[in-house]
Amino acid sequence: MPSDKDNAKQMTFWEHFEELRGVIFRIVILVVALAVVAFCIMRPFFDYVILAPCHEDFPTYTLLGFIKGDGDFLPDMSASGFDVSLMTINLGSQFMTHMSASLWLAFTVAFPLIIWLLWRFVSPALYEKERQGARSAFLGGLILFYTGVVVGYYLVFPIALRFLSSYQLSPDIAVNLTLDSYMDTFYMILLAMGVVFEIPLLSWMLGKIGLLNRRFFKKYRRHAIVICAALAAIITPTSDAFTLAVVFIPIYGLWEFSAFLVPPAGDKINLEQTS
Repeated sequence: MPSDKDNAKQMTFWEHFEELRGVIFRIVILVVALAVVAFCIMRPFFDYVILAPCHEDFPTYTLLGFIKGDGDFLPDMSASGFDVSLMTINLGSQFMTHMSASLWLAFTVAFPLIIWLLWRFVSPALYEKERQGARSAFLGGLILFYTGVVVGYYLVFPIALRFLSSYQLSPDIAVNLTLDSYMDTFYMILLAMGVVFEIPLLSWMLGKIGLLNRRFFKKYRRHAIVICAALAAIITPTSDAFTLAVVFIPIYGLWEFSAFLVPPAGDKINLEQTS
């Protein structure tokens, strides 16, 4: 009896292309449908989720209220009355933000279903053992991505917002935070943290095909510290050591965790067994 992989090979290029077009069409329909729903509920979602870090009752500020900094090199998390007011300077800023936030929310919610649809397209071309490995990789990737988004939302973004919104180069300079600036930082930090948290999955995949082992992590640990610090500085462009440390520690922890997911130094991977 021919396997799914044999059936996949029997399909012509145009048949594969037609099937891929159907998958893309379903993904677009899914995202658009969820975006319409998100557009309808965006006002309360915007107030209670996206703008929640703007107010002092956000859980992160309550938990870190013991930190009393000078505002220059350490954020003052204990100060009361923290509240960030946003402003718009372009006529269509609020409407465009409503649209972009709806698409962002729709894609975030649909991400697992998108991966599943893509998986259904590529799985017939894989052997059974390859399918098992890919299932683990997809599941692990989803968990890591959403973990990174949660860390970005509850830890990295509110601390960066608290510091940047209260930092003043001179008392004569008024701080007027625009909606576009707020949303750009919000999207960038959450997406960056979601991507960074995929490092263990990438390391595991490279280890499975024999391109990475623990000797690499031991040899380049010092380089990794510098790179992780640079990534932390890019994700949170602040000058205080505390915020940089908050981002650096999870990223470097992912590097060390990745070392346990790859074969020990000297172990060789049998590529025929992984195919």
